[in-house]
Amino acid sequence: MSTSPGTLITVAPTGAEHAKSDVPNLPVTLDELVATARDCERVGAAMIHIHIRDDDAKPSLDLQRLKDTVAAVRESTNLIVQLSTGGAVTDPEEHRLRVLDAMPDSASCSMGTLNFGDDVFLNRWDFIVELHKRMQDRGIVPEYEIFDLGHLTALRRLLDQHGLPAGGHVHLDLVMGVPGGMPGDTETFAAALRLIPEGATFSATGVGRSTLPILFAALSAGGHVRVGMEDTISYARGERVKDNAQLVARASGLARIAQRPPIKPDDARVLLGVTS
Repeated sequence: MSTSPGTLITVAPTGAEHAKSDVPNLPVTLDELVATARDCERVGAAMIHIHIRDDDAKPSLDLQRLKDTVAAVRESTNLIVQLSTGGAVTDPEEHRLRVLDAMPDSASCSMGTLNFGDDVFLNRWDFIVELHKRMQDRGIVPEYEIFDLGHLTALRRLLDQHGLPAGGHVHLDLVMGVPGGMPGDTETFAAALRLIPEGATFSATGVGRSTLPILFAALSAGGHVRVGMEDTISYARGERVKDNAQLVARASGLARIAQRPPIKPDDARVLLGVTS
């Protein structure tokens, strides 16, 4: 595991779980997403993890929409553009693989199957391998999404059998607190740290009420952080999030207090091996 004197802050502004009718301030249109990206870059984000929605605000993996989104965010910001290949839990594998045709800088690669709330998030081994290889071929830098401790064992197997990712650097995200995945507590976090491959960097995401505990834990351990309305719509007890920039600004402030200030997008590109 590798640590850093600065903090890479990723914002995950939308996700596939929340309904716009329930969360009116969720950014779902292209204009809303671009405005969010600008605001979050201004307060310290270096990478944006993108899910898109259709005209009815439903989760979508429409390839043209993905291409348009990548182009628009690149035109308006200097952020590293990362697309989700997870999509919604109901998306078929061929649509998830097709996400890479939008040629983002980075894309997620979920490292195993898990119960995701009341649903099953299916990630077969052959699918994971295919995703890894296609990113190698296209020069897209993966972020390996770790929802449970066994997924770190799967990551070691993937790297041993199929080589380093595009860019040559291994970066993963510990996604903690998903119902059905590993809990968002410091004991589990410490166990995960022991399983991270040597030389890899990590971000951590605390879902829901684990947002702050995991944020503090990641900063204290020399890791990086992901925040955003994909993962929580509560800022404090009884207080809804105003916008994604509010969450990024809080993470930036805490990173500075930890004397690990936010890094800029260009420095994040060097860290992750992003060359596009």
